[in-house]
Amino acid sequence: MDYFFIITVLVVMAAVFGYINVRFLKLPNTIGLMLITIVFTLGIFGLSYFDPTLLNAEKYILAQIDFRTVLLDIMLSFLLFAGALHTNFEQLKVQRWPVLVFATLGILVSTFLVGVGMYYVLQVIGLNVDFIYCLLFGALISPTDPIAVLGILKKAGAPKNLEAKIVGESLFNDGVGVVIFITIFQIASSGNGVVDPIQIVELFATEVIGGIALGLLIGFVTYRLLKSIDDYDIEVIITLAAVMLGTVIAQYFHLSAPLAMVTAGLIVGNDTVRASTMSEVTESYVDKFWELLDILLNTILFVLIGMEMLVLSFEGSYIMAGLIAIPLILACRYTSLLLPINFFKEKLNFAPKTNLIMTWGGLRGGISIALALGLTNEMHRELFLVITYVVVVFSILVQGLTVGTLVKKINEIYK
Repeated sequence: MDYFFIITVLVVMAAVFGYINVRFLKLPNTIGLMLITIVFTLGIFGLSYFDPTLLNAEKYILAQIDFRTVLLDIMLSFLLFAGALHTNFEQLKVQRWPVLVFATLGILVSTFLVGVGMYYVLQVIGLNVDFIYCLLFGALISPTDPIAVLGILKKAGAPKNLEAKIVGESLFNDGVGVVIFITIFQIASSGNGVVDPIQIVELFATEVIGGIALGLLIGFVTYRLLKSIDDYDIEVIITLAAVMLGTVIAQYFHLSAPLAMVTAGLIVGNDTVRASTMSEVTESYVDKFWELLDILLNTILFVLIGMEMLVLSFEGSYIMAGLIAIPLILACRYTSLLLPINFFKEKLNFAPKTNLIMTWGGLRGGISIALALGLTNEMHRELFLVITYVVVVFSILVQGLTVGTLVKKINEIYK
């Protein structure tokens, strides 16, 4: 079975499930696709008792796909560039300081709180897991997923300044979260639990600062190229080439490709840059191209997330740990946002109940699953995969479906 056939199967599934969602369920695409895929997979499980052909075929397809590599090394760059391209740059500029603190200090605090909480939770239910591995789980589950957030928040009706905070944090905190995850992963893998602090600083500087610097360079070069010509076909291709080349360079020099593409996307999508580089026709074609690519990759991604349940070991204690982890993670996120929100709310115009909305609207998605798939067996990979999957499914299906209602109710109360 070659890769073209596998891609064909995924695209066809995404198209069929997308049609069913739009025609009958009418849910946001990310939620609808994931829900339909999970129901479809459960149906295949049931059918396998009579004929295992479909189940074996689906398992084979999953076995040929390295989900972690496909998402983190390929799809994420395109999705983040598309998301940043359509982000309100002016609102993000106003909210830059709280976004920066949310994406750094907030993730660090959440990582520690989740790690401590999960350590004691697992002890209580009889699962003896070293603290460093619980901390590793805290690092992979703390970043909110920009792919999930961007797809759902657009329809939630949140105030623009609040939307800028949530989207801005989600665009940047995954890159920071991956760096924290890699650092703790190295500590956990070292055997003695010790890593040179200088190595940690160097890793952070290389991944984060280097990634942003590369993004600035890619964005500036793209801007100059777009400004020098007026041909919408070539200009669309230039933006595509910028993302692909930028990702290759980032991976070669071990920089953060997600942060590089977010930075480049914000530069190219800036209204001031658009006005000086793109005609109305070019702007329309660039936007439509990236919207289409964003939708296509999102549909494939959430179909894959739904199918990933086939590789999980659904033991009772693992599921119980996942269910307990849901309120724990929400409480840790709420706590991690308290200090920065209270610090900035007097200086900036914060919407009512910002912390509550950011907590409930901070969805987890494919990034957390991809990082969990990168754990080793010694790090209790199966356990944390199940916990992560339970949290992600709850996040997308429950939080994603209700965040819009929460925003509307808060808006009505505080009118």
